Amino acid sequence: MSFTPDETTAIWLSLRIAVVATLISLPPAVLAAHALARREFWGKSLFNALIHLPLVLPPVVTGYLLLLGFGRRGPFGEFFDACCGIVFSFRWTGAALAAGIMAFPLVVRAIRLSIEAVDPKLEAAASTLGASPVTVFATVTLPLALPGVLAGAILGFAKALGEFGATITFVSNIPGETRTIATAIYTNTQTPSGDAAAMRLTIVAVVIATGALLLSELCARSVSRKAMDL
Repeated sequence: MSFTPDETTAIWLSLRIAVVATLISLPPAVLAAHALARREFWGKSLFNALIHLPLVLPPVVTGYLLLLGFGRRGPFGEFFDACCGIVFSFRWTGAALAAGIMAFPLVVRAIRLSIEAVDPKLEAAASTLGASPVTVFATVTLPLALPGVLAGAILGFAKALGEFGATITFVSNIPGETRTIATAIYTNTQTPSGDAAAMRLTIVAVVIATGALLLSELCARSVSRKAMDL
């Protein structure tokens, strides 16, 4: 199976966007998951609802809100452009941002379940020995929850790889810049001679997503085994 230069570009761009989206969403996802799993605070239910909002909102709505906030005239877009020279609207960086936000709830959920599987008595024992909350998290909670963190990262990668609605609304469908596998498939389905290209890209998407889900399942099983051993 051979690919055209445009298809190859879309595949590599999708992988690049998915990797960056996973990397930018993972640290805040770990913090959010730990807060939901181990902390009690006012507004926790609202915080949890806001985190999972991208799962229930139409992706187009998420993309439009990103356009308002991170577009060139949006408050966040102007800030990042002025201070860092980073432009999100109609750039691959915006596609990574949109994909990361859409994947964020899945990453948080996987990590939260993994942290909840860690025995709190182990954390309490470390605190009794004088460890600070940050040290307890870094040396006890996070290592034990690592398979769940990996599972969340893989799920986030798979979700980011297939993101469509928020991406096309926020950054459009620009060849070589924001045209990912998903938007390339959509483009090919709109042309009479694009069926073969759409099928090739679909096979690539299915293979990558299936591999990611299998890896995530292996990590989830590791979490279950650890929970049973503790």
